[in-house]
Amino acid sequence: MPVSIGERLRQLRSERGLTQEELAGRASVSVDLVKKLEQGRRESARLSSLAALADSLDVPLSELTGKRPRLDGGGDRLVLGLRDALLTPDLLPGMEAAPDQEPAPAPRLRTLLREGWRDYWSGRFGELARRTPGLVAEARQTQRAGVDGGDIVLSQAYQLSACLLVHLGQDDLALIGAERAVTAATAGVDELQWGAAHGTYSWVLMNQARNEDAERVAQRVAERIEPRLSAATPQQLTVWGGMVLWAMAAAAAAGRTDATDDYLTLARAGAARMDGDRLDYALNFGPTQVAMQDTYAQVMLDRPDRALSAAQRVQPERLRPISYGRHLLDVAQAQAAMRRDGDAVDTLVRAKTMAPVWFRHQIAARSLIAEVVERRTRLTGPMRDLVRSLDEH
Repeated sequence: MPVSIGERLRQLRSERGLTQEELAGRASVSVDLVKKLEQGRRESARLSSLAALADSLDVPLSELTGKRPRLDGGGDRLVLGLRDALLTPDLLPGMEAAPDQEPAPAPRLRTLLREGWRDYWSGRFGELARRTPGLVAEARQTQRAGVDGGDIVLSQAYQLSACLLVHLGQDDLALIGAERAVTAATAGVDELQWGAAHGTYSWVLMNQARNEDAERVAQRVAERIEPRLSAATPQQLTVWGGMVLWAMAAAAAAGRTDATDDYLTLARAGAARMDGDRLDYALNFGPTQVAMQDTYAQVMLDRPDRALSAAQRVQPERLRPISYGRHLLDVAQAQAAMRRDGDAVDTLVRAKTMAPVWFRHQIAARSLIAEVVERRTRLTGPMRDLVRSLDEH
């Protein structure tokens, strides 16, 4: 039977010899929250509270929440395939396997990467998890053979692996993938790919609730690659602006209001130079992206009214499915914070419709649904469907 968050919390707290009061003090949450979770009177809590509890227990957030692969057919097996691709002994000095065929040309791998990113942004994680280990292996062989562009395609293959692994609850493996993406890009000549790989690294750190580290990485890289706005190419603006938004998101998650507002001002200045939103090097940037991340930041800073105001500037047609789905989770969080539970449920249903497989991997969705359900004396049909959808697979 699945183990609840409360049971994991009680076990982890006991292993560390902490009382409920001591854990609550360390995490800056109420003792009542800890008691209700452990007693099963609450099934979940706000993501920020869960992250604080996990940090106080020195465990990844995914360990506390029980985040796991929820794929159709062989979720754990598919994760092992990704693990083996990232942690192959072939990476040890002197252990390189002899190639059994000619290395794939970089243009072919770029085509496969584009297809992989399309699956990723659409939330088709199962098929992507099946193909990515082979893509990583081919990209590694191409890079080792010294093929032109090999460093870039290998960096992007590692990026794709890292992003996918985050959603599958494998944050530590994801960080290894992101680090290898940075290393491969550092060996290349494309500074924008180098910056984008750091963006993935920063995002993985945020998923580990390491917001200070995430902000530091994103800020330093943004400063290094910052272009002159009047002469910047669209690609330069996208990667630089994407890094500014990652720094803003990390600052907001850490509750740093002034820094969040400063990053937002800077991002708006960059977005004003663009004709619309772009996706370059697996980074999104533009006016809608700024509004979307503004919504997230205001939710993190507990300013739901400002979050809903920012959300009005988001143009859904400019976002990829899982980006829009993530934005809808932020909107639902703001609605729930203002006790607009009916609106929050409707918004969550829309998010689930965008990408069902992606949705059931979202800790934020699980926490929010539990929060809304706890306040209701009677569940509506849509609410029951949401609960069931998170328990599938």
